[in-house]
Amino acid sequence: MSLINEIIDKVRKQDPEQKEFHQAVQEVMETLEPTINKHPEFVKSKVYERIVEPDRVIMFRVPWLDDKGEVQVNRGFRVQFNNAIGPYKGGLRFHPSVNLGIIKFLGFEQIFKNSLTTLPMGGAKGGSDFDPKGKSDMEVMKFCQSFMRELFRHVGPDIDVPAGDIGVGGREIGYMYGYYKKIRNEHTGVLTGKGLEYGGSLIRPEATGYGAVYFAAEMMATKKMDYAGKTVVVSGAGNVAQYTVEKVNELGGKVIALCDSNGTIVDEAGIDNQKLQYVMELKNIKRGRIKEYADKYKAKFFADLSVWDVIREQSLKVDIAFPSATQNEIDGKNAEALVKNGCKCVSEGANMPSTPDAIKFYQEYGILYGPGKAANAGGVSTSGLEMSQNSMRLSWPRDEVDKRLQQIMRSIHTAALDASEAYGKKGDYVTGANVAGFIKVAKAMHAYGIV
Repeated sequence: MSLINEIIDKVRKQDPEQKEFHQAVQEVMETLEPTINKHPEFVKSKVYERIVEPDRVIMFRVPWLDDKGEVQVNRGFRVQFNNAIGPYKGGLRFHPSVNLGIIKFLGFEQIFKNSLTTLPMGGAKGGSDFDPKGKSDMEVMKFCQSFMRELFRHVGPDIDVPAGDIGVGGREIGYMYGYYKKIRNEHTGVLTGKGLEYGGSLIRPEATGYGAVYFAAEMMATKKMDYAGKTVVVSGAGNVAQYTVEKVNELGGKVIALCDSNGTIVDEAGIDNQKLQYVMELKNIKRGRIKEYADKYKAKFFADLSVWDVIREQSLKVDIAFPSATQNEIDGKNAEALVKNGCKCVSEGANMPSTPDAIKFYQEYGILYGPGKAANAGGVSTSGLEMSQNSMRLSWPRDEVDKRLQQIMRSIHTAALDASEAYGKKGDYVTGANVAGFIKVAKAMHAYGIV
């Protein structure tokens, strides 16, 4: 059995219930096989074995009072996976599906994503099984304050800098940062995604969506393609999806579909900027369901179906796809339907939204495929830029941040493409992103000795 297979097998046996973590480890480690012969020093110092083990796992209870005065109890997590190249950095996810395996998978992915950004950031992730949906602002505030009562002792601007993720937007970041500031009596850049009034960065809300669009543009440029006249579908309807639509519109594409957990809307006329403003108000302020868009604009609504199910069942034609909702949302059958319906490019706005079967299908049929750790790195890149601005006590203008974001996404694309060629998998962005991200972290780990 090869070293890589031994490591994958050990991870499965140690934590048999953590399926998402197993999937992430296998996807990364299998692509690192070509690095073994080129870097025997990594084998000797057991970098491969060490990189799949988190530095530490923090779990804690989160008790809070609901509006009826009843005590509720949730579980909190922070997995500080690897800080070889900088302070831990990664989002917080509040969603009922959150468990240790999901947080470990996200933290592991974050190591390589952060390495690719060229910024000095290690990998971490955290969150809770708390569900903000249906909760009042007061309940969300009480939960966030209780969550921070424990988390504050494990984070800091030079230790670990959390950000937002699914279920954690500006409201939640504000409540957590306000409580952190109160109990620590300091104003530091310990969270990113903050409001502009108290240390946030311009472009940060837009960054993940914008970055995925920029990355797709770089991939398409290698085939002399662009967005002009292209039909685009985006899954999700939250922050990432919204700003993906905005940037696609700006670059000349037409987005025809969005979805949430209740179903999918298809608007053949295109979700223009006016309609997008409605979506933003619906989801960010009213916290409504995407079906209301269909009612207002006479679009088609497919209850309880994802965008990918609709493409398969309705033979919906599409040129470019942005999976921007959650992990494993596209399976092999969905990927096959994308190919049959004309898709030429997939750029992942979510973390690991494509199953291994789907990825094999993309690669077999030559689809331009940007894996999440490369394509959606714009969010954490701009978080890193927010950290820099906080450290310098200044704020860059919008154009400056956007320019830096574009440069970073271009750099990530180049690094992935160059690594894929150097390690015998030319044009394979999965291998390229994994290897490029790994080599930088592995060299740092090796330099430190056995720690």
